[in-house]
Amino acid sequence: MNRGELWGESGKERRDPGGWWVTILLGHRSEGKLKHYFLHPGTLLLMTLTLVFFSYGFLTPSRQALGGLGAESRVAAVDGEHEQSRASSRMVYPQPMALTPARRDVLVLTPWLAPIIWEGTFNIDILNEQFRLQNITVGLSVFAVKKYITFLRLFLESAEQHFMVGYRVTYYVFTDRPADVPQVGLGPRRRLAVLPVRSYPRWQDVSMRRMQMISQFLEQPSRQEMDYLVCADVDMKFQDHVGVEILTPLFGTLHPGFYTSKRDAFTYERRPQSQAYIPHDQGDFYYMGAFFGGSVAEVHRLTKACHEAMAVDRANNIEAVWHDESHLNKYLLLRKPTKVLSPEYLWDLHMLPWPSVLKKLRFVAVHKNHQEIRNR
Repeated sequence: MNRGELWGESGKERRDPGGWWVTILLGHRSEGKLKHYFLHPGTLLLMTLTLVFFSYGFLTPSRQALGGLGAESRVAAVDGEHEQSRASSRMVYPQPMALTPARRDVLVLTPWLAPIIWEGTFNIDILNEQFRLQNITVGLSVFAVKKYITFLRLFLESAEQHFMVGYRVTYYVFTDRPADVPQVGLGPRRRLAVLPVRSYPRWQDVSMRRMQMISQFLEQPSRQEMDYLVCADVDMKFQDHVGVEILTPLFGTLHPGFYTSKRDAFTYERRPQSQAYIPHDQGDFYYMGAFFGGSVAEVHRLTKACHEAMAVDRANNIEAVWHDESHLNKYLLLRKPTKVLSPEYLWDLHMLPWPSVLKKLRFVAVHKNHQEIRNR
């Protein structure tokens, strides 16, 4: 009789003295008898430990929640997020006091509850912690057409030092001279994309066509690469920190020549025939066209609306007094920005002194001869 057979012809069970018995059903009979097999105690113990080990690996809650291949990397990512959250909760900074305003010398909130960004009104460390958790990508668009290409190197080099440092940034350079785009050393997670565009005889046409080009660009799949887009003039340089404090669905920047003026002194388009028309008794601020932006969706709405308004004006043989800037002001009057940047973010030291109300000058104009570079 086979040593592993448990039942004899008499049908009585056999036991190994001092041993353990286990029945393993093989699913068939031999000579009309159901066969069972004996396992040694050591083998049984080894099988039990093996089953416990593999069951734990597949049935623990963390494994079930994350599941399958790549779970280890996802666990690490979750742990990293938790660590960032804990680090954020350990930040030490002065407590904001409800009865102690950050600035007493300037307006820090618009009537529609949008913050006006001045030095001293934000804590960049807190903001960085919040935006880094979002893992954002910021686009910076600039037009370097005709001789304005000569300003591009300084613009890019200064942006590398001061613009959105530590974040993913893509520079979108619209130019009619792709071969003249300078080679600039870029930091980690920063890249440059050259977008060829046509030129126009007049600088005014180049300026007004920006809205059309940006709008059409944002209708392409590449818009999915970024969360925010900042639109800037190329004949400028970054001189101090410009970071995530400016990010919001839609922002405009106070014109340095009009931030202390009354609305009837603003150089809005005053002719009712234009789509950019704003009456003398209307207006909040005068925004400069050299620095605006926001979320991709909102910038697309703005640029598309301005382009369409300028197309209507062209059909009616009228051109707004300050071209695309006039239409930008009309748009931001009707659809209020969610943040307003102070003149710290746009200043011209060659035309204006540095007032004491500005603690920093962050984005400044480069000295130039307009007659020499325009229309050439």
